[in-house]
Amino acid sequence: MERAKAIQYLERHQWLIKAQSEGLSHDDSLLQLPFRANCFNWVLGHVIVHRDIMLDLMHQSPVLSPDETAPYIIESEPLAAEGDAVDFERLLELSRRSQERLNDTILNISDDLLKEIHNEERGSTIQDRIEFLIWHETYHLGQLEILRQLAGKDDTII
Repeated sequence: MERAKAIQYLERHQWLIKAQSEGLSHDDSLLQLPFRANCFNWVLGHVIVHRDIMLDLMHQSPVLSPDETAPYIIESEPLAAEGDAVDFERLLELSRRSQERLNDTILNISDDLLKEIHNEERGSTIQDRIEFLIWHETYHLGQLEILRQLAGKDDTII
């Protein structure tokens, strides 16, 4: 993994999160599409859950608590009630914090740790897993544009 590239991607991702969330309220973040999908709040929480997985792979503590993580895991139900969702402003702050922590960790982690086998069956390393998780984040961040428009922003597409 080229560390500078990984950090560059994460910084771009954080810029995109900031741009797409500009002017959205917590209620806006909970708007659901009229088909099985999930809201802006869930997508952002899901991204942070997977950033926590990256941090864990590099022996760092998560930014989300276990209670905050639960609504955002893979195959969780769409957020239907405000009570299930973490406050949108908190998610935005946690996304910023997780990106900063990942940058610092990626810069300082040993090459030996990155080369450790993560999945023996596939022969993949911790580095391979982190690279996949950065791609996974990109996939979900592409959903934010539509979810922003759902909130009535009807503005310039980024």
